Amino acid sequence: MLNSKLRSAVLAALAVGYLSVHGAAVLAQDTSTQSQDTPAAANSKEIKAAKRLEAVTVTGSLIPQSEIETATPITTITAEDMKIRGFATVADALQQSSFATGGVQGAQFTGGFTPGAQTLSLFGLSPSYVKYLIDGRPMSDFPALYNGSDTFNSISGIPAELVERIDILPGGQSSLYGSDAIAGVINIVLKKKLDRPSIDVRYGFYQRGGGPSRRVTLADSFTIGRFNLLVGLQYEKQDAIWGFDRGITSHYYANGTSAPVAGRDVLVSSATGNGYQFFDPNNCANVSNLFGGSEAKQFRPGSGEYCGSFLSPGYRTLKNNSENAQAYAHGTFDINDHNQLYGDFLYNYDETRFATGSNYTFWSTGVSYGYIYDPRYDDYYTLQRAFAPEDIGQGGYKSIQNKQTTNAWRGTFGGKGSFGESNWDYDVAVTHTEQKLITRDWQRFTDPIEAYFASHVLGEQEGVTDDGYPIFEPNYAALYNPISPADFAAFSGYTTTHAKTWDNMLRGQVTDASLFTLPGGDAGIALVAEGGNQGWSYVPDARLLNGGVWGTTDVQGAGHRNRYAATTELRLPVFSMLTVDVSGRYDKYKVEEQSVDKATYNIGLEFRPFESLLLRGRYGTAFKAPTLSDEFQGASGYFSGVTDYYQCALRGFRGSNISDCPAPYNDTQFFGTQSGNTKLKPITAKVWNYGVVWSPWVRTSFSVDYYHYSIKNEVNTQSADLLSQNEARCRLGELDIGSPLCVEALSQITRDGQGFITDIYTPKVNVSNEIVNAITADAAYLQPLDAYGSLGFRLSYSDILTHKYRPFPGDEMIDLLRDPTQSIGDFKSKVNGSITWNSSSHRWGVTLYGTRYGSSPNYLASTYGFAEDGAGRLKPWILFNTSVQFNPTDDWALSLNVNNVANKMPPPDHSYPGTSGAPYNEFLYDPYGRAYYLEATYKF
Repeated sequence: MLNSKLRSAVLAALAVGYLSVHGAAVLAQDTSTQSQDTPAAANSKEIKAAKRLEAVTVTGSLIPQSEIETATPITTITAEDMKIRGFATVADALQQSSFATGGVQGAQFTGGFTPGAQTLSLFGLSPSYVKYLIDGRPMSDFPALYNGSDTFNSISGIPAELVERIDILPGGQSSLYGSDAIAGVINIVLKKKLDRPSIDVRYGFYQRGGGPSRRVTLADSFTIGRFNLLVGLQYEKQDAIWGFDRGITSHYYANGTSAPVAGRDVLVSSATGNGYQFFDPNNCANVSNLFGGSEAKQFRPGSGEYCGSFLSPGYRTLKNNSENAQAYAHGTFDINDHNQLYGDFLYNYDETRFATGSNYTFWSTGVSYGYIYDPRYDDYYTLQRAFAPEDIGQGGYKSIQNKQTTNAWRGTFGGKGSFGESNWDYDVAVTHTEQKLITRDWQRFTDPIEAYFASHVLGEQEGVTDDGYPIFEPNYAALYNPISPADFAAFSGYTTTHAKTWDNMLRGQVTDASLFTLPGGDAGIALVAEGGNQGWSYVPDARLLNGGVWGTTDVQGAGHRNRYAATTELRLPVFSMLTVDVSGRYDKYKVEEQSVDKATYNIGLEFRPFESLLLRGRYGTAFKAPTLSDEFQGASGYFSGVTDYYQCALRGFRGSNISDCPAPYNDTQFFGTQSGNTKLKPITAKVWNYGVVWSPWVRTSFSVDYYHYSIKNEVNTQSADLLSQNEARCRLGELDIGSPLCVEALSQITRDGQGFITDIYTPKVNVSNEIVNAITADAAYLQPLDAYGSLGFRLSYSDILTHKYRPFPGDEMIDLLRDPTQSIGDFKSKVNGSITWNSSSHRWGVTLYGTRYGSSPNYLASTYGFAEDGAGRLKPWILFNTSVQFNPTDDWALSLNVNNVANKMPPPDHSYPGTSGAPYNEFLYDPYGRAYYLEATYKF
């Protein structure tokens, strides 16, 4: 099959110099001419040597092989693809791939735990279900937790200019790569050799303002005798984009389901249905200078009057202010013709700054006391005061940005070669990875901020009502006054949190690509043994856990474990048309005196009825071991609400009329505590895919693949709602109060003296299930134009056919495609396509690259479901990038990239209310607009 039409078409298609679907990019050529047969007189040793040279190790198999297309579909993004498609980072390239249909938290979600990290979701599955490799070895986990709960990998901090290619393998891959490889595997391959020293300079800016970036990369490769070394350095600086830099995020939404509603910056609200109470005799005149002079008296229909600004949403960052540097080295030393020592080193320093804005920068009695009672008005109130840039002082929100600093490094040292003249090869190496994260967050400190508002507004507490609410007689007029920067500085400051992950691995592999001969060719085998340990530590500032920080808490935890694994892969060319690949792996994780183990397997079939057609399929199992945070996360707090079924039942509301249960029992606010669980089981999955690759003509290829995931035992925090139901049934005598179920429910729900739920403990448990079916398709064609060069086309498509999720046992399966309220939003489909022209002299190249993001649920559908009046789906979002490459000499390469050529904003979503300051799904869309990038490379 080395000279088959299928291989020829794939190789030619890859020559286009853009996103490759089937293998690495190569020089454009017509490989359809048959090579000369090996002379009959050649001895067997020469034949074996030739076969060995033809075979290469590809991601998705441990056995060197000569086939480009196998049972495992692979998408490859080359270094050249990244340049001509406008991808500034590895994260850009991966997040724009057609497989990345799921929404993820990122820089725009400044209220989360990981705005400085970057990740992606394959087919809408959890970001933690992707196994990330660098040069075939696992990446270390990011020290902070995704959504405050889940361990994941961040794909920032990898020097884009030093990447050779990125391989994407969708589908379960645990039988080769172990835990986490449920959704797929992504292998980032760094460069190993350069033809000449080089310097690359890149500058970019956004047409709408904000976010200019600069990048410089230096790299060199040289040989001294038997020693080879490549070294590279990259430095990059990115300025922030603020909300006020974009019209869509600078103010509250004016084109939604209601008129724009100003921020409730100075507010008194009644808890008894009397709406907003306005107690300012000066009608907001004293605070009119806030938010750039936009603060004024406002009215909200159905609620009342208050002081607010329409411009307050603009004071947060949409894109981080970041500065990072990476150093990379790869070296080899040839001991002899058969054996080699090698080593790799990669270091990353990243400093990221971001601002959360006024929505997260305020004081409220609702957080401090719940409602307060004012006997002068015989009413219960909440008082609220947001902080404006003028309150903060010089620099405003720019002067109180949060900062995350990452120091990460990984090193590998090993040896590889062959055992004498045999066909057996070996590779033994030890790898250490480590990431340290320091988070410096601006905070409001509890005692000082409470003291300030007590002395300026609330006055002394005068007691407690019969139902437990504090009694105050506030000086309401004082609430409507500016706050001096000195007072603001006195009750605010910074907390520092330290986090770390590390991983040690010793890995040994032996391989024989010609173990024995079958009718279809040589059978191959690979045997791998791994052992090591890993650890995680997250130590927040003590004030975040002991109540010293107002309205804010954090996660905590630390733990380590040993792990071992053994892997076997066997590749069997049964006959010329059929090849079978079988792999199996056993993983064991030992935690203290307990252990978690899992065996996985995979069977792949490649059937070639004729040389231009490949039918392929894989079936197997995958798993994700309990992460260190799942096992060792300490007691971590959060705020939420739950129906108090017991109190509702006492008042006659249950079953069909539960929705009529009055406040506060219909939505009792509580402080929740979650924690890890060392008794968790692995998440398991059954995965399979099948497809076809067809090359009807030379330089042409098509492929279609279908994927199925059935995932069980997913980790989730225990349901507070279900605990409340169980507790009610136990207290009402419907369940045996001495049963383990009741003992657990009663111990996990805490009530105060008035019988109100105050705290609920919800540890992590294996309870959720998920099903995903998806289809992908790819097409590639290369058309030679003789003296005019060549024209290449590439198309990649993904579509989610099924996505169902069951959060807790007994729940109905939720169809996320028809009920998007249980997810953060996904695209159903995604299409990438490009057209590239290269001149015959290779001096000029032009690429047009487009991405069509499919429909997604609008705001009302995501919040209330498609049955809600006005709910629906948004139109697809189509973006185009274009690039021009010019090589005036062999030493110089110049390029101009324009991203988002049409300067498109997120698709209009008129179902958002006027209270929204960002009327789009920030997990799916961005408002950055058109960007320009100039790049120059010089080779010495």
